[in-house]
Amino acid sequence: MQLHPGARRHAATHVTLLTEGTYPHSHGGVSVWCDQLVHGMPDLRFDVLAVTGTGREAVVWDLPPHVSRVRSVPMWGPAPEGRPPRGRARRRLAQSYERFLSALLDPRAEEGFAPSLYALAAAAADGTLSPFLRDDQAITSLTSVWNRPGVPAREAGPTLHDALTATGLLEHALRPLAAPLPEHGVAHAVSGGVAALPGLAALERHGVPLLLTEHGVYLRERYLGYRTAPYSWPVKAVVLGFFRLLAQETYRRAALITPGNRYNRLWEEEGGADPGSIRTVYNGVDPAAFPPAGPEPATPTLSWAGRVDPIKDLETLIRAFARVRARRPDARLRLFGGTPRGGEGYRERCEALAAELGHADAVTFEGRVDDIKDAYAAGNVVMLSSISEGFPFTLIEAMSCGRATVSTDVGGVREAVGDTGLVVPPRDPEAMAAAALELLDDAERRRAMGEAARLRVIEQFTLRRTVETFRSIYLELAGDGEPARDDGDLRATEHAGPRSVAI
Repeated sequence: MQLHPGARRHAATHVTLLTEGTYPHSHGGVSVWCDQLVHGMPDLRFDVLAVTGTGREAVVWDLPPHVSRVRSVPMWGPAPEGRPPRGRARRRLAQSYERFLSALLDPRAEEGFAPSLYALAAAAADGTLSPFLRDDQAITSLTSVWNRPGVPAREAGPTLHDALTATGLLEHALRPLAAPLPEHGVAHAVSGGVAALPGLAALERHGVPLLLTEHGVYLRERYLGYRTAPYSWPVKAVVLGFFRLLAQETYRRAALITPGNRYNRLWEEEGGADPGSIRTVYNGVDPAAFPPAGPEPATPTLSWAGRVDPIKDLETLIRAFARVRARRPDARLRLFGGTPRGGEGYRERCEALAAELGHADAVTFEGRVDDIKDAYAAGNVVMLSSISEGFPFTLIEAMSCGRATVSTDVGGVREAVGDTGLVVPPRDPEAMAAAALELLDDAERRRAMGEAARLRVIEQFTLRRTVETFRSIYLELAGDGEPARDDGDLRATEHAGPRSVAI
């Protein structure tokens, strides 16, 4: 692979990728995106600081030599060793923590979030934060703040069990502050939330510029997830208050924010991001690696690819398929993708739903495939049923393969599809079924849409453009280059190949 012009001059540029639950320990769209950036820039040096579950997760990607280090920051492994501070240091930390909690729970005290967060980061660096949060003092602080007049959660009568639960969740969420921080180059958080914590701390302590890319809207997804989480309202108030203020602080401090679509940009602006600090950079694929898929299956088939996860809303897809099969009894639904650890119950629920509706014989969970192109080729129509997305790789890959698509109107989906596929409201099986039948019944329209979809990818969503834009951004933030352009004929080494389906 040839180096980009100017590579020798910029060989010292160093990027630390900050990830959560993705690269390099799992497959999926965000991990594919990280791998594309890393392989597309052999002239730069990369480290990865990965927030993981237990710390025992294996590296599942082949890392090139210019990735010099991968560090795992487990959020749910054994509790970090250490002792709480004593004396004056303990009193200072208790005061900072109480100010932190006040910001989360009392709108009148939100200005205290940032200074208290960086005080907690300093305690994390010397190993005392986690032990302090596992000590009785942290519980006492939370119950004290909860019971102040005017604090909304007070009206719900929070219990000692609530205090223990909320404090435990915060202790785990704040563990990334104790990670070894980048001291130079650029810190690139590839999601908001806890992945950004080391980047904020590195900016505060070492002046390392922070770049933020949100593929989905992290805060929105936390709201969606906690809506059905088994916690009381006071506990949710603590945790969601933390994620809301963390998003605001990340937007405020990031040198640049690079959403993958205009939908994310609107959320980020609403969350307090300066519009002048935002540049939209679309995901891209290599059209040569995702060529036209070839002949359609003889049996009318809907295919889907992704990880089996509630946010992908396979239940709506299965209900839609039941309506399709009422009109087309020979139809099939093929679902490609792995089930993340802990998600087995959701897959079982989806399988039970298919059986309950009488279609277990026609709905198949096929697991991961070695080459994701096979998943797209397996369908006459490729489906996307998510309730939240950024700018989904599976969609633009299917488009590059020349398949017609039916997708839910979330995130950047409408921006990706344009008029080359059908877009329906999320959580609407009737609309999804009607769109799928519309395409299954019209082979000529499917063909025309598929051809237009591939042309749209070639014209707007190539990997070449994505990689070169981020190269320019890295050099700009590191002080090694000119400001990155938002558009134009960008050039870089192409790198993309067949990949395994997301899990």
